[in-house]
Amino acid sequence: MSNDATTPVPDSPFRAEPGDRDLAPQYVLPLVVRIERAAPPPRTDALETAARAVLVMLGDERSTGDGEWARAVRDWQDARIRKVVRRARGAEWRRAEALPGITVTGKSAEVRVFPPVPLDGWPKDLARLQVSGTDLDDPEPPVGADPSAPVLWMNPELDMSAGKAMAQAGHGAQLAWWELDDAARDAWRDAGFPLAVRTADAARWAGLTTSGLPVVRDAGFTEIAPGSCTVVADHPALTRR
Repeated sequence: MSNDATTPVPDSPFRAEPGDRDLAPQYVLPLVVRIERAAPPPRTDALETAARAVLVMLGDERSTGDGEWARAVRDWQDARIRKVVRRARGAEWRRAEALPGITVTGKSAEVRVFPPVPLDGWPKDLARLQVSGTDLDDPEPPVGADPSAPVLWMNPELDMSAGKAMAQAGHGAQLAWWELDDAARDAWRDAGFPLAVRTADAARWAGLTTSGLPVVRDAGFTEIAPGSCTVVADHPALTRR
């Protein structure tokens, strides 16, 4: 599914205007990031780990075919593609880990992704977790991204909380996954879904959004204006049109 910046998909899961996807039952993909008071993860590590967590869920055998999560994943992808990031620590994190899902680790970040749930049907141990308080920083500026690896370029003009940015990075990773053929998907999965999340240079951003690469346009439910371009997914296997 393309999400081209110059030729929007008529019923994109990320478009601001209502469409057929709004008529379907609405689901959300829950992600929980572990943020202990004494050792919060760096922001970029958290963003990259959240993006990988989305890919791990999409590529898991339980999410496809007759897998136990497949119906929920299909219903979620047939509607708006919503992701909500909540934070947990201590006993909260242990309760979250006890629920069906997958924990993905980065350099120090830990993110647990769960199969999609109805918008108003969160498990109680996840529903009680806070969305706010996911403001994270990078102690050191991120190193330059490997040009041979997938990069999720973030909009340099938007100020987003870490939780919002994690969800947007997940959207970008998902768009890249949808655009790839089966061989490229298998290769990415077999390699462990390597990727980088970086903020684009202001001078480069406009070119990225018109390059033909997948672009996330946020529906504007939280924090930013509807239709804002948030992420460009730059995967080496995708040809810029």
